[in-house]
Amino acid sequence: MPPFIALLIAISFSVIGEMLLKAGMNQVGSLELTGWHAIPQLIRAFTNLAVLGGFVLIFGGSLFWLSVISRTHLSWAYPMLSMSYIIVVVLSAIFFSEPITAWRVAGVLTIIAGVFMVYRS
Repeated sequence: MPPFIALLIAISFSVIGEMLLKAGMNQVGSLELTGWHAIPQLIRAFTNLAVLGGFVLIFGGSLFWLSVISRTHLSWAYPMLSMSYIIVVVLSAIFFSEPITAWRVAGVLTIIAGVFMVYRS
């Protein structure tokens, strides 16, 4: 499999995994990691199917990522991961009704320009 295809798969798995983590944590509620009350919250989080599925997909994406960095320059591959930021902004707006502000659009356009420059190099 060409490294660019493996990279796209790694990004896809990671983005979907992150979306599942967010959906699961929306079900679990706020997670405060201070004091003993964190233990039941962590148990709720780690027994939520969406959270578990998110971790599985992120791990799967990591396997493809290992394939990518074993065959390409890290200085090329790592900046390409920033494509996931663009996808997350769009999917977060669609699935979680998160706002896309003018500043976020400007940031996404900056990322797109950077990815293009790295890809062309």
